[in-house]
Amino acid sequence: MQLYCASLTQYRRLRTLEVRVGDLLLGNGHPIRIQTMTTTDTMDTAATVAQTIRCIDAGAELVRITAPSRKEAENLQAIRDSLHARGYRVPLVADIHFTPNAAEIAARIVEKVRINPGNYVDKKKFAFIEYTDAAYAEEIDRIRERFIPLVRICKEYGTAMRIGTNHGSLSDRIMSRYGDTPMGMVESAMEFLRVARDESFHNIVLSMKSSNPQVMVQAYRLLVREMDEEFGVCYPLHLGVTEAGDGEDGRIKSAIGIGTLLEDGLGDTIRVSLTEDPEFEIPVCQDLVKRYTRRLEMFASASPMPDIQQMPWSSFEYQRRNSLAVGNIGHRQVPVVVADFSEKVVITPTTLQSVGYRYDPETDKWNISDVAADYIYTGGQVPDFPLPGTLQVLCDLALWETLPSAERCFPALTADRYIDMSERPTGQLWVIFDVGHVTAWETLTDALRGDNQVILCVHTSHPHAMPSIRRFVAMLGMADVTCPVVIRVMSPSATVDEQLIHFSTEAGGLLLEGIGDGIWLRQEGRPVENIQMRGRTYLEVQDNHQFLNNTAFSILQAARTRISKTEYISCPSCGRTLFDLQETTAKIRAVTHHLKGIKIAIMGCIVNGPGEMADADFGYVGSGPGKITLYKGKEIVKRSVDSDVAVSELIELLKEHDAWIEP
Repeated sequence: MQLYCASLTQYRRLRTLEVRVGDLLLGNGHPIRIQTMTTTDTMDTAATVAQTIRCIDAGAELVRITAPSRKEAENLQAIRDSLHARGYRVPLVADIHFTPNAAEIAARIVEKVRINPGNYVDKKKFAFIEYTDAAYAEEIDRIRERFIPLVRICKEYGTAMRIGTNHGSLSDRIMSRYGDTPMGMVESAMEFLRVARDESFHNIVLSMKSSNPQVMVQAYRLLVREMDEEFGVCYPLHLGVTEAGDGEDGRIKSAIGIGTLLEDGLGDTIRVSLTEDPEFEIPVCQDLVKRYTRRLEMFASASPMPDIQQMPWSSFEYQRRNSLAVGNIGHRQVPVVVADFSEKVVITPTTLQSVGYRYDPETDKWNISDVAADYIYTGGQVPDFPLPGTLQVLCDLALWETLPSAERCFPALTADRYIDMSERPTGQLWVIFDVGHVTAWETLTDALRGDNQVILCVHTSHPHAMPSIRRFVAMLGMADVTCPVVIRVMSPSATVDEQLIHFSTEAGGLLLEGIGDGIWLRQEGRPVENIQMRGRTYLEVQDNHQFLNNTAFSILQAARTRISKTEYISCPSCGRTLFDLQETTAKIRAVTHHLKGIKIAIMGCIVNGPGEMADADFGYVGSGPGKITLYKGKEIVKRSVDSDVAVSELIELLKEHDAWIEP
């Protein structure tokens, strides 16, 4: 196998074993299946059945239900019977943490069980333990002894299993040997998979979830490589970014992680984990999956894209592409954001408000937000008023050549024009190139080599967009061309949700590869249509620069390449949740959204507590009905805080650790 997928340029689904979940088939080329998880109390049969039906009607092909103890596992029978009586036979999945007994009960009732190898046998104490090889082997024997009964029950009842690793709940044993790494996540699952294979049980799906898309993507790629090298076969993959959050940020983070893997043909079933009612997850899944249902047909009419056998960087760890610094772009500087105003008839100070610059006529001063665009592209005009100090302008070369003064204004031109120039202007020069025209790349790279003033802005007309740009940038590396590269993504999509998926997958996937010294989003065609997102309506707008600008910064943040705002790691809620997660997340966001660069985890219960928070700075975790435990990192600082005052106590905790600023 080449690296971790069938091809780095041609879209081909990863060939996996076939898994049966009830009457549903996964893997082995079957359609990518969509699933979600209920948020109701599993003991409330009526509520769980009603919510499951809403999810199925919305398009869910599997529905997961938490079973934290024996009683919930036993009640799955009543839920399943009630659904069948109403004509709903979509497979159910029991979600298990800590309780093998519950898993063994559930495996006799529902079509699939999910276990977490980090806490199925082990209890996490955040302790570092020195293991000899013999002692480590004894630990594996202990796993085997406790896990084999479930495997044999699944074999007997025809029940499928997901071995679902979570980045934040790796066992102390794995952490002690492998550290907090993607490889540790892989080995956590492989230990259990080896036991199942020894029992000749193969009806297995695997997942490698993290709230950090970088970690998540690396772990899945490593898992595929390890399965192929050790077993010669791959098992189906369940894709998801855990604790993605809500609203636009949750959708963007999920699309970056899931979409990056789908682009390379990895993934057989997906779940988008949003801190919202589960039926709102389904349309996002559908928008992701439909990008690939006709991908092979699109390839048939596209020019062939030559394959590439070896990347000049590792696909299993993040390393930003080495580039020159040209002005404030490239090298180790944070990626810039370009806002496209080329279709505006007139640009005024008010126009710039949509991209983070608010002009106050009374004081004659600009107020600049944390998500203010770094550049605006104006095409055939330049603003006729003094610009805010941090903003720079790109205009077409023909106009730039006529300007009496070009301070903070730079020319943009096509690659063909750049190649044909006998004399190039001094200073920053933006060259725009469609990498879908593969025949022109050698001539362009010859011209770029040694030019230390060019910023290359790349987009593609090829239907397999992300790998098309990735291949081109790899070829730049092989040709020893190190000019900064700005990713330009154009979306023909009509709705907010579709645009979020398109931009996040195609730009975010490249950023996770270390590609991108800037990002430039552009909407093609129709304006954004009305769409309901968690009760909020986006009105139809002709001028959606604010949406594009905010999306660009959110993509950079989700890819961990530029931090511009507070990040919330919020679990999607389930029957274990001990408070209203959506309401609480909204309350915390309302008072902390101005804390740039702080990561706050909001977890509904101890299962999604200190482990699942992964790399959060502060944590707000349900510990009992009406009770909250507050964390600094993974350390408890306040226990059993009344939920009525817990948000205020969180603010006090932020102040105590110098993480608070007044809004």
